[in-house]
Amino acid sequence: MSPEEMLLDPLRAEMDREEENARHRHGRLTHARPETSAAARDEPAALSREPAASEQAPGPETVPPVRTIVIDREPVPAPPPSERASVRALAGAGPERLRLEEVSINYGAKPAVKSVSLSIHQGEVLALIGPSGCGKTTLLRTLNRLTELTPSAARAGRILLDNEDIHELPDTTLRSRVAMVFQQPNPFPMSIFDNVAFALREQSRKRPRRRELEPLVLDALRRAGLYDEVRDDLDAPALRLSGGQQQRLCIARAIAPRPEVLLMDEPCSALDPISTNTIEKLIGELRLDLAVVVVTHNLAQAQRIADKVAFMYLGDLVEFGSAEQVFGEPRATRTRDYVTGAFG
Repeated sequence: MSPEEMLLDPLRAEMDREEENARHRHGRLTHARPETSAAARDEPAALSREPAASEQAPGPETVPPVRTIVIDREPVPAPPPSERASVRALAGAGPERLRLEEVSINYGAKPAVKSVSLSIHQGEVLALIGPSGCGKTTLLRTLNRLTELTPSAARAGRILLDNEDIHELPDTTLRSRVAMVFQQPNPFPMSIFDNVAFALREQSRKRPRRRELEPLVLDALRRAGLYDEVRDDLDAPALRLSGGQQQRLCIARAIAPRPEVLLMDEPCSALDPISTNTIEKLIGELRLDLAVVVVTHNLAQAQRIADKVAFMYLGDLVEFGSAEQVFGEPRATRTRDYVTGAFG
C-alpha cells in the first residue's frame, strides 16, 4: 500500500461511519457502500466529490413526524377589552372592605413595606404589581396577619376590616373573613368534599354532619367553577385532580365560609394557559360578591383582570389608581418605565 493510501484510508473509514449513522437517524438503512476502485482511491478529487443522489438530504417522505400536543378542549381566547369593561361595569365599586393607613412592615432592621395607604372595595379587583422583592407579597400577607408568623416581622400603622382593626380580631376569625389562595395549589390529603368542608367544620362549635355541610360545599364548588367536573367524584382524593382543578378547589375552600376579601398570591403562575384563563374568568365573577386582591408579575394579566392597580417599588407605593390610568397614563416616571418594560 502506498503512503498516500495509508493516509486516505482512515479518512474514508470515518466518512463511511458518518454516512451509516445518518442513514440510521433517518430510518433508511441502505446496502453497504460498494468497494471503491483503486483508480478512484488514487484520485484526491474523490474526497471532495459531489454526493450521489442516494446520499443527498432525505426527501419529504423521510422527515421525522411533527409532534403535536393534544388537549381536551379548544383554547378559549381572552375576552376583548369591551367585554371585560362590561363585566367591570356590572360589578361596580361597592362598600369599602379594607383600609390601610400608613402601614409599614420591617423584617428586623430591613424595611419591606413603607407607609402604604389605600382602600379595597367590594366589587373590585386590586392588582399589586412590581418587580420581585418590592414588598407585594409581604403586604398581601399582612392583610390577614400571616406576616406575624415570621418572628422578625414588625408592623406599624392600621389595617381596618369593615372599620374594625384586624389586630382586635381572633386570627381564625380574621382568616375566615379575609381568605387567601397561594401561588402553588395546596389541597389537603383528603377527599374533594372534605377539602371544601374543612373550613366550615373548623368554624363550627360542634362537628356538623355531612348532609348539613353538603349545600354549602356544593355552592362553593359551583362558585369556583369546579362542580360540573367533580360532581360524580366528590369522595375521590383531591390530589388526583389536575393543577388547574386543584387551584380551583383551593379557591372553593377559601370562599366556602363566605369571606369579605379574597387574597390571591400569583394564583396562575404554576398553571397552563387554559387553566389560567379559567381562573381569570372566575376572578371576574367572584368580584361581584367580595373584594379581590391579586399579586401578579404578569402585567398583561393585571390589565385583563384588575379594576385598580397598585405599583410598588422597593417597599414604596409608587402609584395607585385605575387599571386604565396606571397602564395608559401613568403619573410617575418609574411606573411608566415599569409598565413599558424598561425594567422588571
